[in-house]
Amino acid sequence: MTGLSLSDKVTIGSALLGGAAGVAGSFAVLRRRSLVGDMLAHASLPGVCIAYAITGSRELLGLSIGALISGLIAIGLMTLVVRWTRTKEDAAIGIMLSGFFGLGIVLLSVITRSAAAGGSAGLSSYIFGEPGNMLDSDLLTLAAVGAGVLLLVVCFYKEFKLVSFDHEFAKSQGWPTLWLDLGMMSAVALVTIIGLPIVGVILMAAMIILPAATARMWTNRFNVLLVLAGVIGATTGAVGVRLSSSLPTGPTVVLTGATIFVASILFAPERGVIARVWSETRLRIRVAREHLLRSLYELNEPTLPRLTPTSFQTLLSHRYATPWMLRWLVDRSEHRGLVALRGDQITLTPLGFRRAAEATRTHRMWEIYMMEFAGSAPDHVDRSADAVEHLLPESLLVELEERLAREGRLPAIATEVPASPHEVSAEGNG
Repeated sequence: MTGLSLSDKVTIGSALLGGAAGVAGSFAVLRRRSLVGDMLAHASLPGVCIAYAITGSRELLGLSIGALISGLIAIGLMTLVVRWTRTKEDAAIGIMLSGFFGLGIVLLSVITRSAAAGGSAGLSSYIFGEPGNMLDSDLLTLAAVGAGVLLLVVCFYKEFKLVSFDHEFAKSQGWPTLWLDLGMMSAVALVTIIGLPIVGVILMAAMIILPAATARMWTNRFNVLLVLAGVIGATTGAVGVRLSSSLPTGPTVVLTGATIFVASILFAPERGVIARVWSETRLRIRVAREHLLRSLYELNEPTLPRLTPTSFQTLLSHRYATPWMLRWLVDRSEHRGLVALRGDQITLTPLGFRRAAEATRTHRMWEIYMMEFAGSAPDHVDRSADAVEHLLPESLLVELEERLAREGRLPAIATEVPASPHEVSAEGNG
């Protein structure tokens, strides 16, 4: 390390912290205990102050031990409060966070005013972080903690995975879920405590939450989530340090992570806002196109199998759509070869007729199911079918077909459509 500059050491240290925080924070996020890291960070301040008062040294290891003890006391008190009172877990976390942090501020003020302490003694850096004070021993400590967290995850990967996603099943199988839970939270606590000198008490929770939350936007696979969270955390730490030449390092690191998170919210392939808007837009267009084809089928139904042109105004009155939207749908359907447009007259093509018959068939099978098996009123079932039929899984459609086939009500040809249940119901009432 003698050949490394201070900037390089801080960059490496922040990257190590970010990688470890990303992996450990993944379990906190999946277990919905993200605020535990925030509580640990704030609750550690009294331990830092007391450890300094006892040792008189600002070495990372000694202060981290004091912070860890203080954090564990806070977790223990929180557990007792939740178990023996009616206080909810989130309220207990808030109580411990504010109470211990308030105690830490008081102790820090006492140390600051002490003549023997030499001012604040650098302990105030634990509030907002000050990685510029990083020593070679601190870097080694960060590397050891990062390696320890990775080793713990590798050794208990299967167990942690099951507890994170199905805690009750793991408990029913006789697994030591309490100890596994404590192991996961201990990793979070250790990373939180060790990262305080870099990003500080107030911002450490962001380093625990942001990488894991960002990685969750990009993948549904647990192993990929852990790797991606570690990479995002390391990138956040390294890039944040490099961008903080004239800015406070801790907040810059957190803002870097927040920027990556916002970018993921926008551009992630499945959960991103742009991808979801595009997917929903495509779904709405497909639903509107199927409604258009079904309307053309219903208007042509009295003259089938002969297809007759339908005027734009007739179609507009049948669907109650806005003129510009209907015109756009007709143009797009013509482009896809589903309808033929001549002047103001719209005619289904052979391909369009088949698609229209399929859409109408699905709609009416769902109407029959809703009326006869779900007890829906005939005057409400059409709107319900309109809202649901486009999202029906294929397995349910097969089940409906089998049920109607047993009753002899399913047409033999795929493009044939069962009679409208509204008409059948009206005849039965008559």
